Amino acid sequence: MPEPTTLRALAGLPATPASLADSTLVMIDCQNTYTHGVMALDGVDAALDEAAKLLERARAAGIPIIHIEHDDGDGSLYDIRAEIGQIVDRVAPQGAETVIVKNFPNSFVQTELDDRLKAVSARNLILAGFMTHMCVNSTARGAFNLGYAPTVVAAATATRALPGPTGVVTSEALQAASLAAISDLFGVVVPDAAAIPD
Repeated sequence: MPEPTTLRALAGLPATPASLADSTLVMIDCQNTYTHGVMALDGVDAALDEAAKLLERARAAGIPIIHIEHDDGDGSLYDIRAEIGQIVDRVAPQGAETVIVKNFPNSFVQTELDDRLKAVSARNLILAGFMTHMCVNSTARGAFNLGYAPTVVAAATATRALPGPTGVVTSEALQAASLAAISDLFGVVVPDAAAIPD
């Protein structure tokens, strides 16, 4: 068997992230939903700490920052009018940072995200947030399909165990597979915020 390779490598696409200064940060669904209760994610506190470091660097660099917030309506696990659906305090928007509300896993679907990115001439996106297998994965694919170059910061993402056809898929296995699927073609995956050059 040959050594595994990625479609990115075969297509000659970049294997390293763009610099922070040439990027836009997109924080995906960093909501209280994922910190407790039925949707609590494995490793979510560490992921939020890493996302906070990334956000601090982005603010210091003065690059565009966009916060995505998922809303499923009143009384839902993603009710942005209630505490459960609000963005976690330590990564909450500040000042004039853009907040975009979405209703689908792909942050580009029926939102103004593409228009907002074009308005700041964005091409390189840095993605962090939740859940790795769902909205991070869907948004990375959506970004790639629209011509953007996404980078996912692995340590600033998290997921949860899921039932599978032959038993439970652990959060560790799902996290690894989700990141590998992104890095096969749709984007660069880096281990942590420190791996993105200034």
